[in-house]
Amino acid sequence: MTSLTYSSDQHASIVAQEQRRRLYSFLTIAVVAIIMVSGYTEAESMNSGGFMHGLRQFFDYPGDVIEEAWAAGWAFWGIVWRFIPALIETLNIAATATILGGLFATIFAFLSTRNLDVWPPLIPVSRRLMDIMRAFPELILALFLIFVLGASSVPAMIAVAFHTVGALGKLFSEVNENIDRRPVEGLQAVGAGWLQRLRFGVLPQVLPNYTSYFLMRFEINVRASAILGFVGAGGLGAELRRTIGWGSGEETAALLLLLFLSIMIIDQVSGMVRRSLVSGNLLARKVLV
Repeated sequence: MTSLTYSSDQHASIVAQEQRRRLYSFLTIAVVAIIMVSGYTEAESMNSGGFMHGLRQFFDYPGDVIEEAWAAGWAFWGIVWRFIPALIETLNIAATATILGGLFATIFAFLSTRNLDVWPPLIPVSRRLMDIMRAFPELILALFLIFVLGASSVPAMIAVAFHTVGALGKLFSEVNENIDRRPVEGLQAVGAGWLQRLRFGVLPQVLPNYTSYFLMRFEINVRASAILGFVGAGGLGAELRRTIGWGSGEETAALLLLLFLSIMIIDQVSGMVRRSLVSGNLLARKVLV
């Protein structure tokens, strides 16, 4: 009887706690909603235009860009061709930054993985260094480097590569932690060195995922390189800044089309390479290794 009474009292207490939790959650949501509404109202009263008025004009500029590009006719493709060098510069920045960042990310990933027989004090040091690299946005770092090195593509490349090391290193180390240890232990049993264990026991397992993350990062870096052009790093971004501020709509449309096509092609090539690696295509493996 005492047990039943205790169980009933315990159930009532749990129900009361759950009701209080729901009440507190509801009050919190209500307070946040009131703050947001009041803040929106205050901002709306101080705004010279107004949110709803601006929302109705949201598609005016894109519409003007498309209209001017259409009115240019066949001359539009000549404009596209004129901006090919800017696209090549952006792709060079992204490719160089991704290759350098990927190489250093691989080193940091191996030095920060616990199950690869790494000297233990190196692991936290490598992880904190990658945290620092990820903490700095490419734009902020590029602005600092442009101030030091001048406006060129080099600061953009360094900024993107620096952030790539931290981002890819984190992903690569997580891939390393999920490997099958048996091939590594087998190589260690026959006297293989640490580098040999990595080359023959770890890389064959992680190569497909490494390639997938590497190509995904290259796609991200193309967009980042275009954005950095707005702060003087050159490439498509610099041309976009000029055309949006002082140029014509057909030039802006041509630049956006080149950026879209490059991203689409990179995505398609990345998918083909990933499928080749996963399906065991040895030719693709030899090319990448």
